[in-house]
Amino acid sequence: MQQALEALQHSKYGSLWLDSDDRPESEPALEEDVVCELLVVGGGFTGLWGALQAKERRPDLDIILIEKTFIADGASGRNGGFLSSDLAHGENNTEYHFPGEEEKLAELGKQNIREMLATFDKYGIDVHYECVGETEVAVDDAAKADLRELYEEEKAAGEDVVWYNQEEMQKQVNSPTYKAGMLYRNGLDGIVDPARICWGLKEVLLKLGVRIYEHTPVEMLKPLGQDKMKASCPNGLIIADKVLVGTNAFRSPVRQIRKSIIPVWDYQIATEPLTEEQLKAIGWDKFHHALGENNNMFHYYRMTKDKRITWGGGGAVRYYYNKNIKRRDCADIPERFEQLAAEFFETFPQLKDVKFSHRWSGIIATSTRFCMVPGHAYDKRVAWAVGYTGLGVGASRFGARVALELLGYDPTDILDMQFIKKKPMPWAPEPFRWLGVKITHAALVKADKNNGKRGLWLKLLDKLNLGFTC
Repeated sequence: MQQALEALQHSKYGSLWLDSDDRPESEPALEEDVVCELLVVGGGFTGLWGALQAKERRPDLDIILIEKTFIADGASGRNGGFLSSDLAHGENNTEYHFPGEEEKLAELGKQNIREMLATFDKYGIDVHYECVGETEVAVDDAAKADLRELYEEEKAAGEDVVWYNQEEMQKQVNSPTYKAGMLYRNGLDGIVDPARICWGLKEVLLKLGVRIYEHTPVEMLKPLGQDKMKASCPNGLIIADKVLVGTNAFRSPVRQIRKSIIPVWDYQIATEPLTEEQLKAIGWDKFHHALGENNNMFHYYRMTKDKRITWGGGGAVRYYYNKNIKRRDCADIPERFEQLAAEFFETFPQLKDVKFSHRWSGIIATSTRFCMVPGHAYDKRVAWAVGYTGLGVGASRFGARVALELLGYDPTDILDMQFIKKKPMPWAPEPFRWLGVKITHAALVKADKNNGKRGLWLKLLDKLNLGFTC
């Protein structure tokens, strides 16, 4: 642990992505009463994509977007930057919750990524995108067997996948922990700088005439008459015809949203830029794999444009009692980052002298169905999409589309899908929620240490299709 402490000693608390000279100045807070047709609450991916898609569908639409702190301050500026076309968190989860819709959801996910990339190209938004697919690695024998079985299934289904045995995987990225790997090459999945997505969308929205107010929290959201909504903010009121809520894991002004998700804290660290010697030691300079481990408490990690490694997940992921989202309590916990650093050096012992420049944390919104949850209220005057469970970089754009269509903006047949209409099972009340998540977390850690062998608790959750959690 001493090695981890020394490597973190001079790290800066704060997201690597947000620590940039390119970060734009915040827009002024709301200081008056205003009126609009569409109010967007939340300045992360969902809110920004919602405002842009609304403006593209109806250019004359009068839109206001408000953000409690500053654009990209939430999960949208604190994630790993993995761009995935997956909308429903894997084939097994999709088959269980939305039987018969697997192919449609897969195509909608691919369409969503194509349209997203086309938007970046149209407006000249440089998000440091690299189309590198997704690489899963096995770090124990059980995971290797599971990954090989998955490879055979994917290959038989016509997917563009590549199998790496131990020697081949270690030639791709040199870690002594790797026993095998599989690269998903199909599609447009890859890596991005997530903060640059937010900043680019913000700039476009301002040019299109969207009014943006930062440092403007919503204190209350209520219906006004039969066809309006009233949002109360500290220094002004907003009267709107419709409201799109994109608060995700943060406390929502709509009670229905709060019942459907819980916030899970995730922690990340980033190395200093690697030297040529360090890059050669891990062999990661040839192809920028976006890596994740094929186990329960998996790490996810990738290379940045300036040759840093960002490293997150693993055993540091936590749910705290009673939906705790207070950053002063949960954000900068030394033990979490020390654990991450120690796990990093277990994976890459040849980088024993590397130092970490940044450490940060953020909250992921997860639902009991482990993917996005849309909904509406007040006679469809309010709609939302929340609960992306770690896939928000890509799925949030689709979530914003769904919320817009639920509000009546050019609805399509996607609203007839189970994925949209089916309501998730609500989370249990405290203290049962905390106790259940804590027991599950311990069981998952134990299974990883026991070569993947799942105990009775996890087997029960598997039968209920609740085996994936943090």
